[in-house]
This record gives sequence, structure tokens and C-alpha cells, in this order.
Amino acid sequence: MMSIFILIGAYRYYAGLAERFGKIKWHYGLFAIGVYLGTQLFFGFGYGMYKGITDPESLENADYIGFSGINLVSWLISIVAVWGVYKFLENKFEKESLKKPALEIEEIGNKEL
Repeated sequence: MMSIFILIGAYRYYAGLAERFGKIKWHYGLFAIGVYLGTQLFFGFGYGMYKGITDPESLENADYIGFSGINLVSWLISIVAVWGVYKFLENKFEKESLKKPALEIEEIGNKEL
């Protein structure tokens, strides 16, 4: 349930970024979902392998549905990953937008009457 709220927030967060810079909103919204789910899967597989190596018998009694310490840690790591990629894209888009006015200045005298 908590993951659904995080996914909705990430989608809207990235869609707002895309709208601000004139990009396609749903592409970046789906990218945010992919970043979140990819981080969750990577963390889950990593933790599962760690548990399997250190204590193989504990895997049969594992229940990771609901609120547990490991779920809270995985949510926090995924949120940080989504935020980090967001900041990376924001900086990239700002650098791209700084280059665009130079192209528009060159086209000032080229308008046909």
C-alpha cells in the first residue's frame, strides 16, 4: 500500500519536471516508476541473497508483506534513488535549456515576409 503512494508521488514529481521543460510527461512518469521498482527489486534480491547465504533456514519463514524494518529501509533507499535521478535529470534539462537561446538568436534575421 505504501509503495502505491510512493509510485503515485514519483510519477507526478517526474511528470511535473517534464512539463516544466517541455518534455513528454508520461514518458518521464513511467521512467520514475521504473527507477522505483528497479531499486526495490535490486534491494530485494540483494537482501534475499544475503539472507540465503548467512541463514538459509530463515528464508522458509520469511514474510515481507507489510511494515517491517527491511521494508522501511527499502522504501527509503528507493525514494533516495528516485530523488537522485530527478536531480540528475533536472540539472541535465537546465543545461540543455541554456543552450537553446543561442540557436534562437541565430534565427532572428531569417524570417520570411
